[in-house]
Amino acid sequence: MNELNGLFHKKGVMVAAHRGLCGANIPCNTIPAFELAVQNGASILELDLFKTTDGQIMVFHTGKESHQFREKVDVTKMTEAEVRQLRYLNADHNETHYGVERFDDVLECFRGRCLLNLDRCDAFLPDVVRCVERHGMRDQILLKTAPKPQLLAEVEACAPDYMYMPIYKEEDTATGQIERMNIHMVGAELVFATEESPVAQQEYMDRMRGKGLVLWGNTLIYSEKVPLSAGHNDDVSVSGRPEDGWGWMAEKGFGVIQTDWTGLCAAWLKKEGYSF
Repeated sequence: MNELNGLFHKKGVMVAAHRGLCGANIPCNTIPAFELAVQNGASILELDLFKTTDGQIMVFHTGKESHQFREKVDVTKMTEAEVRQLRYLNADHNETHYGVERFDDVLECFRGRCLLNLDRCDAFLPDVVRCVERHGMRDQILLKTAPKPQLLAEVEACAPDYMYMPIYKEEDTATGQIERMNIHMVGAELVFATEESPVAQQEYMDRMRGKGLVLWGNTLIYSEKVPLSAGHNDDVSVSGRPEDGWGWMAEKGFGVIQTDWTGLCAAWLKKEGYSF
C-alpha cells in the first residue's frame, strides 16, 4: 500500500514546508516554525537532522552555523549541552531566545498531525530509525536520499517499511533497481534545471504516476545558481504569476510541492482546485 498516494487522492496536491514557516523573529527548523507551517496548510514538514558528539539527534541544517548563530562553530563537533547554549538570530541578525530543537521533541509535538520528511541524515540513518521507533511514528516518516547504491542498501537494511523517495537530479537512475529491492518506494523527488531535462518530460512523469508513485517538486529557491524546477519557482509565484510557478508544477502532475511560502502556496492551490 502506498500511503502517500492515498493522501494525495484525499488531499490533492500537498504542500511541504521547507524547514517550516520562518521569518521575522521565528527561525527555521524550530517547533514554532513547524507549528506555523501546519497552521498555514502544510501536510509535510521538511527538517534537517544532525547528531552531536554524545549521540543526540537534533534539528539544524549543518553548515549554516555562522549565519544563524553568528558563531564560527560546527554543531556536529559539539555535545548536546553545548549546542543547546546556542541562540538563533532573527531576520535582522539580533539574538532570539530560540535554541536548537531535539528530534525527540519535534517528533512528540507533531505526533499524529502531519508527515515529517527527514533530510541530511544519511550518515546515521539507523540511529534515526531507532529514535522514530521509540516514538511509534513510523507511519509519519518520509525518507529521501540520493539513489546511490550504498544509501539504497542502508535504507533496505534498516528502514524497509518506511516511506521512501529517491532524489533524481535530471535523470532517473535507479527506479528499476529500487523496485527489485525490499524498499517501500512511494514516489520520487525530481530536480531539473530546464524543461528539457529527462525527468521533466510528461511521458516519464505519467509513467511514474501510473505506477502509483507520488512526484515531489521544489519551488523553493535554495540558490539562484542552482535551479530546482526550471524557473517555475516561489519567486515567480509570489510576484503575480502563481500559474507559472505552483500552477505549472500542479499541472505537470506533482503531488507534493516544497515551498518557502507555505500559506500562500496552500491557499492558492486550494482556491484553484488543486488541493481539497
